[in-house]
Amino acid sequence: MDIHKQIKNLIFDFGGVLVNLDRVRCLKAFDGLGFLQAAGMIDAYSQQGIFGQLEDGTISPQRFCAQVRRMTGCIVPDEVIWQAWNLFLVDIPVWKLEALVELRKHYSVYLLSNTNEPHWHHAVTRFFPHKGWQVEDYFDRIFLSYELHQVKPGADIFRTVIAETGIRPEETLFIDDSMANCATARQLGFYAYQPLPGEDWRKLFGHLLDKEA
Repeated sequence: MDIHKQIKNLIFDFGGVLVNLDRVRCLKAFDGLGFLQAAGMIDAYSQQGIFGQLEDGTISPQRFCAQVRRMTGCIVPDEVIWQAWNLFLVDIPVWKLEALVELRKHYSVYLLSNTNEPHWHHAVTRFFPHKGWQVEDYFDRIFLSYELHQVKPGADIFRTVIAETGIRPEETLFIDDSMANCATARQLGFYAYQPLPGEDWRKLFGHLLDKEA
């Protein structure tokens, strides 16, 4: 796929596109806490149950931890629960961070993520800092589901991005590893690209980026 000449804006997903994920590692940690129900709630693309509520901001992190303790019947400190949950996130490869900085020289770059407060805080403090850059150096605007109380693939979260940035969908490329999210984006007039797991999406930008990892 070649970037069309009219593309002026890029919207990146977070999980799977920028940050590498390890669902199995996370579930093993929750199993160790006796929270066996987590397996039916945690998914690479969307969360269910209390994890879904954490993601759309309808439950606070404190209430989430209280629910985990109720469901396990064990007294588990908040920090231990967050350690298990954050094991879902592995890292953001350096080449992706450097690519984002370079792309901002040519496009307006946005982040649109279904995520939750603990994961986002973990990523901001652990993964985004690089060469003195912080998270705000990679994006013109950041849109997070738990803050907006809207989630992909619902159309409302895309409409929020349009309304708050003034971008035109026909001038925008949306990059997300979820087929459902890309389908909604296309229905609203965006260009959309669904990278495969582990795919180097720098190939989309031709000579603008150095493809050497």
